Amino acid sequence: MAYDVLIKNGLVIDGSGMPGFAGDVAVKDGKIAEIGKLSGAADQVVDVGGQVIAPGFIDNHCHYDAQVTWDPMCSFSCDHGATSVVIGNCSLSLAPVRKGKEQRMAEFLSYVEAIPMEVLNTIEVDWETFPQYMEKLDKNLGVNVGTLIGHTAVRYYVMGDACQTRGATDAELKEMQDVVRDGMEGGALGLSVSRNKGHYDPQGLHIPALWADEKEIFALGDVLREMGTGVIQSGGGREAEMNSGLMARLSEATGRPVVYNNLGQSVRRPGEWQKHMARVDETSAKGIRAYPLCSPNTTTQTFNMSNTQVFRGSPTWHPILLASDEEKLRAYADPATRAKLHDEMVEWKVEIPGGTIARDWYNYIWVEEPKLAKNAWMKGKTLSEIASTQSNGIIDSFLDLVVEEKLETVFMQAENNIDIAAMREILNYPNALIGLSDGGAHVQFHGGYGFSTRLLGEWVREKQVMTLENAVRRLTFDSASTFGLYDRGLLRPGMTADITVFDPDTVKPLPEFIVHDFPAGGWRFKEPAAGIYATFVNGRMLMKEGNHTGNLPGRVLRNSRYQASHG
Repeated sequence: MAYDVLIKNGLVIDGSGMPGFAGDVAVKDGKIAEIGKLSGAADQVVDVGGQVIAPGFIDNHCHYDAQVTWDPMCSFSCDHGATSVVIGNCSLSLAPVRKGKEQRMAEFLSYVEAIPMEVLNTIEVDWETFPQYMEKLDKNLGVNVGTLIGHTAVRYYVMGDACQTRGATDAELKEMQDVVRDGMEGGALGLSVSRNKGHYDPQGLHIPALWADEKEIFALGDVLREMGTGVIQSGGGREAEMNSGLMARLSEATGRPVVYNNLGQSVRRPGEWQKHMARVDETSAKGIRAYPLCSPNTTTQTFNMSNTQVFRGSPTWHPILLASDEEKLRAYADPATRAKLHDEMVEWKVEIPGGTIARDWYNYIWVEEPKLAKNAWMKGKTLSEIASTQSNGIIDSFLDLVVEEKLETVFMQAENNIDIAAMREILNYPNALIGLSDGGAHVQFHGGYGFSTRLLGEWVREKQVMTLENAVRRLTFDSASTFGLYDRGLLRPGMTADITVFDPDTVKPLPEFIVHDFPAGGWRFKEPAAGIYATFVNGRMLMKEGNHTGNLPGRVLRNSRYQASHG
């Protein structure tokens, strides 16, 4: 047989978790043709010199819903070995949408996922239904894109502005079910909902999905049960699961896998990760498929007080975050405002919805880049350390700096996944999926794209928390199986040829820096990768040594029911 591509002299790690072996991988007509010591002729021969040949990585939690319309590569996930991404998470999708409602729909995505509206306003929305949106994407893709139907979008489509004022009527609920059914028949991978009480729109109201009761969520999930296909994803699922077992109950009722955010170690909730794992052990033992996502990333974000969501949810602070810079500076200089902030955020005389920040947040935020030379001594010091040095209160010390430097001080926050012993257990936990890059979201605060290269470099090579074979399985087969991508995630003859080639000795994420490559002059953080040699999507080379080949071989990924009926 003459092959289209022959990838030679690699260490084949096939995604199953079995030991790697020296060998070659051949590709024909977009499928893996043979694996072994191969000598057949090929149109393209790629000698990888002992590097790992693995299934393409699956970035299972992304928000490229808008970006993919101008960036078919879904950068920068593609730089880190991803050949497939899953969008439409946390109830947020850009379809279905009625004519004239496009901007309001984009606002939900914009504020929750911190994507500037001036960038989203450049999108030409020429779709209404979810299948139309998928067809639009399918014509111009580098990576493969799987789509989830967002509950917020469905609710707004059916109920209009009432979606943020009340529960749905029976008639509205039936219409929402029909909309979900239409999207699933078009091939969507599933449905996404949200229970994250920290998710607001730009006006400070909770997003539409949070106005739904359990009856509505279960009714929409029942469409997937009836059709026998699809996954259900939930933002903010951890709190809902720990409080009432909602994620497990939803999976049990529908028979579908439920994937939710998230299992992680956090200073906000000491010891909760162990309790969470014990809870999942119980439900898994009953045969229930309710799986939390976990991330190898230490969750950090860079921000200044002109552009941040760190303090959202506080009754006093939240409106200030939405105000102009001049109004911010006036508020931060006002003693009465400072006293209210002290009561809310230091004394905790109010409860902040969604648990969006640690009660001792000032111990986990530090000055990354002071603007004035006189403040250089603050670099690397936490807000509590600075306040102590100045013999000042937390709020006064913090806001004195913010006002003096006119909102330009650069801060860094790190509260999550900072305990190495905890992370060793979390990353190896079999009832959790590794992923959660949030690719395409929070673009001016942090990257996150490099979860895969961080797992392989920091956690496997440096800290040796798991074998390389197990790490590859966690990045490929685990997500492919859960999200219904049954023709991917393994290197086997007959499987789709999504392939990532990487150097296990050098693979890692590189430091972030700012690039101005978004529409309307928008900027974002770029997180490059080292050690990713090449990726192949549907049998064609997409990236080589960090550069796009020009090929656009990606497709919209469709659910198993769609594939069975459409061949």
